[in-house]
Parts: sequence; C-alpha cells; structure tokens
Amino acid sequence: MPSLEDAIALALKAHNGQVDKAGQPYILHPLRVMLAVQQAGGSLEAQMAAVLHDVIEDSAYSFDDLRRDGYSETVLTALDALTRRDGESYSDFVARAKANPIARQVKLADIEDNLDVRRLTHITPKDAERLERYLRAREQLLAP
Repeated sequence: MPSLEDAIALALKAHNGQVDKAGQPYILHPLRVMLAVQQAGGSLEAQMAAVLHDVIEDSAYSFDDLRRDGYSETVLTALDALTRRDGESYSDFVARAKANPIARQVKLADIEDNLDVRRLTHITPKDAERLERYLRAREQLLAP
C-alpha cells in the first residue's frame, strides 16, 4: 500500500496549478483536512482519504488509477463515498458520505475547513449561500 507521503505527493500532482476561492494553492485545503483528521486521531487510511478527497472530482485521476497504485479498498470505498456523482443532490451525497465512517470523518473536517472564512477578503451572497449549505451538511453528518 502507498504511504501517506505517497498520497500527499499524488494530491500535490493532481491539484497542481489549481487555486481556491481565495486565490491560494488548492493543495492547502486537502492538507488542512488531512491534518484535522490526523489531529482527531484518524487512522492512516482516513488521513490518506482526507488528502485525496478531491482528487477524483477535481483532476484526471480515476479510481482505477488509485487502485492500480495500490490504495486499499478501505481508502477507495471512502473516496467513493466522498465523490459526488453526476446528478446527485448535495443532501444525498452527504448521506452517502455519512454511511461510511472514514468518509464521515473526512467530510466533517472538509466542511469545517470550508466554513473558515478568514481566508476570504469579503463574503459574497454566493459565499453565504455556500456556507449555509455547509452548515446544513454538518448538521446532517452529526445527527444520529
């Protein structure tokens, strides 16, 4: 199985040249999510899923590529639960993520990072709408 360092290197390559809404290198987001999962006591596989959580949606990498690279089925299953499908509502996507313990942990860390508005110079109405969606998703993930 690849190491955590391998997963970080893959995420760096996958997100090369991408920037976030604040204009910062996008790779900083999955790294922050990974560190949050690590600090919460997440397993090595959870940390890998965290740093890779946007790779399938936001790059040319596929599940077959990751499988070929030797990532475990545990990591791949979590990543599948963290990858929104075409035509899937956000609420259904969050419900799918909630059903997988690793995906739930990663999605909560992802949402917490996305709710941190300190990186934005100002909050637009579109940002406020997105933040509301994240708050609802967090409630959904935390509900019994």
